[in-house]
Amino acid sequence: MSFDAKKLTLSAKSLREVRKAGGTARPEFMAGEALANVVGMGVGVKWRGGEPTGDPAVIVLVTQKLDKSALSKADLIPDELSGMQTDVLAIGYPFAYSAFPQGIRPVVQELTTRVRPAKGGYSVSHPDVSAGTIATCVYDILPEGTVTPPQPGVGIPNRYYLLSNNHVIANSNAARIGDPILQPGTADGGRDPADRIANLTRFIPIQLEPPVPLAEQNNLVDAAIAEGPFDILDREIYWTGHVRGWRLKENITVGTLVQKTGRTTRYTTGRITVIDASVDVNYGGGTVARFNDQIITTNMSAGGDSGSLVTTLDDVAVGLLFAGSEVAMIANQIENVRALLRVEVAEEIL
Repeated sequence: MSFDAKKLTLSAKSLREVRKAGGTARPEFMAGEALANVVGMGVGVKWRGGEPTGDPAVIVLVTQKLDKSALSKADLIPDELSGMQTDVLAIGYPFAYSAFPQGIRPVVQELTTRVRPAKGGYSVSHPDVSAGTIATCVYDILPEGTVTPPQPGVGIPNRYYLLSNNHVIANSNAARIGDPILQPGTADGGRDPADRIANLTRFIPIQLEPPVPLAEQNNLVDAAIAEGPFDILDREIYWTGHVRGWRLKENITVGTLVQKTGRTTRYTTGRITVIDASVDVNYGGGTVARFNDQIITTNMSAGGDSGSLVTTLDDVAVGLLFAGSEVAMIANQIENVRALLRVEVAEEIL
Protein backbone atom coordinates (compact mmCIF):
# COMPACT_ATOMS: atom_id res chain seq x y z
CA MET A 1 0.00 0.00 0.00
CA SER A 2 1.38 3.43 -0.89
CA PHE A 3 0.28 6.66 0.79
CA ASP A 4 1.68 10.02 1.79
CA ALA A 5 3.92 9.23 4.79
CA LYS A 6 3.80 12.87 5.88
CA LYS A 7 0.10 12.42 6.66
CA LEU A 8 0.94 9.71 9.20
CA THR A 9 2.38 12.32 11.54
CA LEU A 10 0.89 15.23 13.46
CA SER A 11 2.06 18.79 13.87
CA ALA A 12 3.10 19.89 17.36
CA LYS A 13 -0.13 21.92 17.66
CA SER A 14 -2.34 19.00 16.56
CA LEU A 15 -0.52 16.65 18.91
CA ARG A 16 -1.13 18.95 21.87
CA GLU A 17 -4.81 19.29 20.98
CA VAL A 18 -5.48 15.57 20.52
CA ARG A 19 -3.56 14.65 23.67
CA LYS A 20 -5.66 17.12 25.65
CA ALA A 21 -8.89 15.73 24.19
CA GLY A 22 -7.81 12.14 24.78
CA GLY A 23 -6.82 12.85 28.35
CA THR A 24 -10.18 14.48 29.03
CA ALA A 25 -12.22 11.72 27.38
CA ARG A 26 -10.33 8.74 28.80
CA PRO A 27 -11.65 8.62 32.43
CA GLU A 28 -15.33 8.48 31.42
CA PHE A 29 -14.87 6.39 28.27
CA MET A 30 -12.76 3.74 30.01
CA ALA A 31 -14.80 3.66 33.23
CA GLY A 32 -17.31 0.94 33.92
CA GLU A 33 -18.30 -1.67 31.37
CA ALA A 34 -16.56 -1.31 28.00
CA LEU A 35 -18.51 -1.05 24.77
CA ALA A 36 -18.74 -4.30 22.86
CA ASN A 37 -15.53 -5.10 21.00
CA VAL A 38 -13.60 -2.18 22.63
CA VAL A 39 -10.26 -2.90 24.35
CA GLY A 40 -8.87 0.60 24.76
CA MET A 41 -8.26 4.07 23.39
CA GLY A 42 -5.43 6.43 22.51
CA VAL A 43 -4.56 9.23 20.11
CA GLY A 44 -3.35 9.24 16.53
CA VAL A 45 -4.21 10.13 12.95
CA LYS A 46 -7.60 9.89 11.27
CA TRP A 47 -7.81 7.53 8.25
CA ARG A 48 -10.38 7.72 5.44
CA GLY A 49 -10.73 5.31 2.55
CA GLY A 50 -7.57 3.47 3.54
CA GLU A 51 -5.48 6.67 3.52
CA PRO A 52 -4.10 8.72 6.44
CA THR A 53 -5.45 12.27 6.49
CA GLY A 54 -2.87 13.93 8.72
CA ASP A 55 -5.70 15.12 10.97
CA PRO A 56 -5.69 14.30 14.70
CA ALA A 57 -8.20 11.85 16.13
CA VAL A 58 -9.01 10.07 19.36
CA ILE A 59 -8.46 6.41 18.43
CA VAL A 60 -10.81 3.78 19.85
CA LEU A 61 -9.10 0.38 19.94
CA VAL A 62 -11.26 -2.62 19.05
CA THR A 63 -10.63 -6.33 18.60
CA GLN A 64 -12.12 -6.17 15.09
CA LYS A 65 -14.02 -3.69 13.00
CA LEU A 66 -17.71 -4.48 12.74
CA ASP A 67 -20.41 -3.00 10.56
CA LYS A 68 -22.68 -0.63 12.47
CA SER A 69 -25.58 -2.96 11.75
CA ALA A 70 -23.88 -5.65 13.86
CA LEU A 71 -23.76 -3.42 16.95
CA SER A 72 -26.45 -2.19 19.27
CA LYS A 73 -27.02 1.56 19.44
CA ALA A 74 -25.45 1.61 22.90
CA ASP A 75 -22.23 0.06 21.54
CA LEU A 76 -21.67 2.48 18.66
CA ILE A 77 -18.48 4.58 18.88
CA PRO A 78 -19.37 8.30 19.10
CA ASP A 79 -18.21 10.51 16.21
CA GLU A 80 -16.50 12.80 18.71
CA LEU A 81 -14.98 12.55 22.18
CA SER A 82 -14.22 15.76 24.08
CA GLY A 83 -14.78 17.73 20.88
CA MET A 84 -12.23 15.72 18.87
CA GLN A 85 -13.15 13.42 15.97
CA THR A 86 -12.75 9.69 16.58
CA ASP A 87 -11.43 6.83 14.53
CA VAL A 88 -11.44 3.07 15.09
CA LEU A 89 -8.36 0.84 14.93
CA ALA A 90 -8.55 -2.97 15.08
CA ILE A 91 -5.73 -4.44 17.20
CA GLY A 92 -7.03 -7.98 17.73
CA TYR A 93 -7.02 -9.57 21.18
CA PRO A 94 -4.01 -8.20 23.12
CA PHE A 95 -2.06 -10.76 25.16
CA ALA A 96 1.03 -10.52 27.29
CA TYR A 97 3.18 -12.81 25.20
CA SER A 98 3.87 -15.49 27.80
CA ALA A 99 0.07 -15.91 27.80
CA PHE A 100 -0.21 -15.74 24.00
CA PRO A 101 -2.95 -18.14 22.84
CA GLN A 102 -0.67 -20.13 20.55
CA GLY A 103 2.08 -20.22 23.17
CA ILE A 104 5.76 -19.66 22.56
CA ARG A 105 6.53 -20.25 18.92
CA PRO A 106 9.38 -22.77 18.50
CA VAL A 107 12.24 -21.41 16.46
CA VAL A 108 15.59 -22.79 15.35
CA GLN A 109 17.97 -19.89 15.24
CA GLU A 110 20.78 -18.21 17.11
CA LEU A 111 18.68 -16.09 19.48
CA THR A 112 17.41 -19.16 21.37
CA THR A 113 20.93 -20.41 22.18
CA ARG A 114 23.18 -19.88 25.19
CA VAL A 115 25.46 -16.88 24.69
CA ARG A 116 28.07 -15.23 26.92
CA PRO A 117 28.21 -12.33 27.24
CA ALA A 118 24.44 -12.08 26.78
CA LYS A 119 23.17 -9.44 24.39
CA GLY A 120 19.80 -7.82 23.93
CA GLY A 121 17.50 -9.85 21.68
CA TYR A 122 18.41 -13.26 23.13
CA SER A 123 16.15 -15.75 24.95
CA VAL A 124 15.77 -15.38 28.73
CA SER A 125 13.30 -16.37 31.47
CA HIS A 126 12.52 -17.11 35.08
CA PRO A 127 12.63 -20.91 35.69
CA ASP A 128 8.81 -21.00 35.89
CA VAL A 129 8.29 -19.08 32.63
CA SER A 130 8.71 -20.40 29.08
CA ALA A 131 10.81 -17.73 27.35
CA GLY A 132 11.03 -14.06 26.56
CA THR A 133 13.71 -11.65 25.42
CA ILE A 134 16.49 -9.58 26.96
CA ALA A 135 15.94 -5.89 26.14
CA THR A 136 19.47 -4.73 26.90
CA CYS A 137 21.70 -4.37 29.93
CA VAL A 138 21.23 -1.40 32.25
CA TYR A 139 22.59 0.09 35.47
CA ASP A 140 21.36 2.18 38.38
CA ILE A 141 20.63 5.84 37.67
CA LEU A 142 22.47 6.79 40.87
CA PRO A 143 25.34 4.90 42.49
CA GLU A 144 24.32 3.18 45.71
CA GLY A 145 24.60 5.53 48.68
CA THR A 146 24.61 8.70 46.58
CA VAL A 147 22.85 11.58 48.33
CA THR A 148 23.51 14.44 45.91
CA PRO A 149 22.91 13.39 42.31
CA PRO A 150 25.99 13.68 40.12
CA GLN A 151 25.87 14.88 36.52
CA PRO A 152 23.48 12.65 34.54
CA GLY A 153 25.29 9.67 33.08
CA VAL A 154 28.56 10.45 34.86
CA GLY A 155 30.19 7.98 37.24
CA ILE A 156 31.10 4.32 37.55
CA PRO A 157 28.11 1.97 37.94
CA ASN A 158 28.53 -0.59 40.72
CA ARG A 159 25.68 -2.91 39.64
CA TYR A 160 24.64 -4.22 36.25
CA TYR A 161 21.30 -5.72 35.25
CA LEU A 162 19.51 -7.30 32.34
CA LEU A 163 16.18 -5.63 31.55
CA SER A 164 13.06 -7.54 30.48
CA ASN A 165 9.38 -7.85 31.41
CA ASN A 166 7.88 -8.68 34.81
CA HIS A 167 5.98 -11.56 33.19
CA VAL A 168 9.21 -12.92 31.68
CA ILE A 169 11.67 -12.76 34.60
CA ALA A 170 9.36 -12.14 37.60
CA ASN A 171 6.62 -14.61 36.59
CA SER A 172 3.82 -12.00 36.63
CA ASN A 173 4.44 -10.97 40.28
CA ALA A 174 4.80 -14.59 41.50
CA ALA A 175 8.61 -14.65 41.71
CA ARG A 176 10.75 -13.77 44.70
CA ILE A 177 13.64 -11.33 44.76
CA GLY A 178 16.84 -13.33 44.31
CA ASP A 179 15.28 -16.00 42.08
CA PRO A 180 17.60 -17.29 39.31
CA ILE A 181 17.21 -15.95 35.77
CA LEU A 182 18.14 -18.27 32.93
CA GLN A 183 19.70 -17.63 29.52
CA PRO A 184 18.42 -19.21 27.35
CA GLY A 185 14.89 -19.39 28.73
CA THR A 186 13.38 -22.68 29.87
CA ALA A 187 11.51 -23.21 26.57
CA ASP A 188 14.88 -23.11 24.84
CA GLY A 189 16.58 -25.58 27.17
CA GLY A 190 17.77 -23.24 29.94
CA ARG A 191 18.24 -24.95 33.33
CA ASP A 192 19.37 -23.80 36.76
CA PRO A 193 22.18 -23.60 37.77
CA ALA A 194 24.05 -24.30 34.50
CA ASP A 195 22.34 -21.46 32.61
CA ARG A 196 21.84 -18.98 35.45
CA ILE A 197 22.94 -15.57 34.24
CA ALA A 198 21.48 -13.24 36.88
CA ASN A 199 19.21 -12.99 39.92
CA LEU A 200 15.91 -11.13 40.07
CA THR A 201 16.53 -7.75 41.69
CA ARG A 202 13.35 -5.69 41.39
CA PHE A 203 10.14 -5.55 39.42
CA ILE A 204 7.11 -3.30 39.11
CA PRO A 205 4.03 -5.24 40.32
CA ILE A 206 1.21 -5.62 37.79
CA GLN A 207 -2.34 -4.90 38.96
CA LEU A 208 -4.62 -7.64 37.64
CA GLU A 209 -8.36 -8.24 37.49
CA PRO A 210 -9.20 -10.17 39.54
CA PRO A 211 -8.78 -8.92 42.20
CA VAL A 212 -8.33 -5.23 41.19
CA PRO A 213 -11.18 -3.90 38.97
CA LEU A 214 -9.94 -2.55 35.64
CA ALA A 215 -11.26 0.94 36.34
CA GLU A 216 -9.08 1.12 39.48
CA GLN A 217 -5.86 -0.01 37.79
CA ASN A 218 -3.06 2.26 36.64
CA ASN A 219 -0.41 -0.04 35.19
CA LEU A 220 2.29 1.78 33.28
CA VAL A 221 4.96 -0.88 32.76
CA ASP A 222 5.48 -4.63 32.67
CA ALA A 223 9.16 -4.48 33.61
CA ALA A 224 11.82 -6.07 35.78
CA ILE A 225 15.59 -6.23 36.17
CA ALA A 226 18.00 -8.96 37.30
CA GLU A 227 21.54 -8.34 38.50
CA GLY A 228 24.40 -10.23 36.89
CA PRO A 229 28.19 -10.06 36.61
CA PHE A 230 29.58 -7.28 34.45
CA ASP A 231 31.57 -9.65 32.27
CA ILE A 232 28.57 -11.70 31.10
CA LEU A 233 26.11 -8.85 30.43
CA ASP A 234 26.47 -6.88 27.20
CA ARG A 235 24.70 -3.60 26.40
CA GLU A 236 24.79 -4.38 22.69
CA ILE A 237 21.59 -5.59 21.01
CA TYR A 238 21.95 -8.34 18.44
CA TRP A 239 21.80 -6.98 14.89
CA THR A 240 21.09 -3.31 15.80
CA GLY A 241 24.10 -2.59 18.02
CA HIS A 242 24.29 -0.15 20.93
CA VAL A 243 21.52 2.21 22.03
CA ARG A 244 22.50 5.83 21.37
CA GLY A 245 20.03 7.39 23.77
CA TRP A 246 16.39 7.39 24.88
CA ARG A 247 13.42 9.60 24.02
CA LEU A 248 11.06 11.48 26.30
CA LYS A 249 7.47 10.29 25.87
CA GLU A 250 6.30 13.81 25.02
CA ASN A 251 8.52 13.64 21.93
CA ILE A 252 7.27 10.23 20.71
CA THR A 253 4.62 10.57 18.05
CA VAL A 254 2.57 8.55 15.59
CA GLY A 255 4.09 7.71 12.25
CA THR A 256 7.56 7.01 13.64
CA LEU A 257 9.34 3.97 12.20
CA VAL A 258 10.70 1.62 14.88
CA GLN A 259 12.68 -1.61 15.14
CA LYS A 260 13.35 -4.42 17.57
CA THR A 261 15.32 -7.66 17.90
CA GLY A 262 13.45 -10.46 19.67
CA ARG A 263 13.84 -14.13 20.50
CA THR A 264 11.13 -15.35 18.11
CA THR A 265 10.72 -13.02 15.14
CA ARG A 266 14.31 -11.76 15.27
CA TYR A 267 14.79 -8.36 13.61
CA THR A 268 11.57 -6.59 12.60
CA THR A 269 10.39 -3.07 11.91
CA GLY A 270 7.04 -1.35 12.32
CA ARG A 271 5.36 2.03 12.60
CA ILE A 272 3.80 3.71 15.63
CA THR A 273 0.05 3.99 15.07
CA VAL A 274 -1.25 5.12 18.48
CA ILE A 275 0.28 6.86 21.52
CA ASP A 276 -1.09 7.68 24.98
CA ALA A 277 -2.99 4.40 24.73
CA SER A 278 -5.02 2.77 27.49
CA VAL A 279 -5.45 -0.89 26.61
CA ASP A 280 -6.71 -4.06 28.34
CA VAL A 281 -4.25 -6.95 28.07
CA ASN A 282 -5.00 -10.61 28.76
CA TYR A 283 -2.51 -12.31 31.12
CA GLY A 284 -4.01 -15.79 30.89
CA GLY A 285 -5.96 -17.77 33.47
CA GLY A 286 -8.84 -15.31 33.32
CA THR A 287 -6.75 -12.30 34.39
CA VAL A 288 -6.66 -8.94 32.63
CA ALA A 289 -4.54 -5.83 33.22
CA ARG A 290 -5.28 -2.29 32.04
CA PHE A 291 -2.18 -0.38 30.95
CA ASN A 292 -2.10 3.39 30.46
CA ASP A 293 0.33 5.57 28.50
CA GLN A 294 1.28 2.84 26.01
CA ILE A 295 2.68 2.81 22.47
CA ILE A 296 0.93 0.74 19.79
CA THR A 297 2.57 -0.18 16.50
CA THR A 298 1.82 -2.26 13.46
CA ASN A 299 2.50 -5.97 13.96
CA MET A 300 6.20 -6.68 14.50
CA SER A 301 6.32 -9.42 17.15
CA ALA A 302 5.06 -12.79 18.38
CA GLY A 303 5.09 -14.95 21.51
CA GLY A 304 8.61 -15.06 22.97
CA ASP A 305 9.51 -11.51 21.87
CA SER A 306 8.32 -10.04 25.18
CA GLY A 307 11.03 -7.90 26.72
CA SER A 308 12.52 -6.66 23.44
CA LEU A 309 13.71 -3.06 23.38
CA VAL A 310 11.92 -0.94 20.78
CA THR A 311 14.06 1.78 19.19
CA THR A 312 13.90 4.21 16.32
CA LEU A 313 15.77 3.17 13.18
CA ASP A 314 18.71 5.27 14.39
CA ASP A 315 18.89 3.37 17.71
CA VAL A 316 17.10 5.69 20.13
CA ALA A 317 15.11 3.74 22.75
CA VAL A 318 11.38 4.48 22.85
CA GLY A 319 9.66 1.44 24.39
CA LEU A 320 9.73 -1.98 26.03
CA LEU A 321 7.69 -4.58 24.12
CA PHE A 322 5.40 -6.64 26.36
CA ALA A 323 2.20 -7.57 24.54
CA GLY A 324 0.42 -7.74 21.22
CA SER A 325 -1.77 -9.69 18.87
CA GLU A 326 -1.70 -10.97 15.31
CA VAL A 327 -2.08 -7.40 14.04
CA ALA A 328 -0.47 -5.07 16.59
CA MET A 329 2.36 -4.71 19.10
CA ILE A 330 2.17 -2.91 22.46
CA ALA A 331 5.10 -1.33 24.30
CA ASN A 332 5.66 0.57 27.55
CA GLN A 333 7.11 4.06 27.26
CA ILE A 334 10.85 3.76 27.96
CA GLU A 335 10.71 6.93 30.06
CA ASN A 336 8.30 5.19 32.45
CA VAL A 337 10.42 2.02 32.55
CA ARG A 338 13.53 4.02 33.36
CA ALA A 339 11.86 6.13 36.06
CA LEU A 340 9.99 3.32 37.84
CA LEU A 341 12.88 0.82 37.85
CA ARG A 342 15.42 3.61 38.49
CA VAL A 343 17.80 2.36 35.81
CA GLU A 344 19.78 3.98 33.03
CA VAL A 345 19.09 2.63 29.55
CA ALA A 346 21.34 5.13 27.78
CA GLU A 347 22.96 8.34 28.94
CA GLU A 348 21.63 10.79 26.36
CA ILE A 349 18.09 12.06 25.86
CA LEU A 350 17.61 12.29 22.09
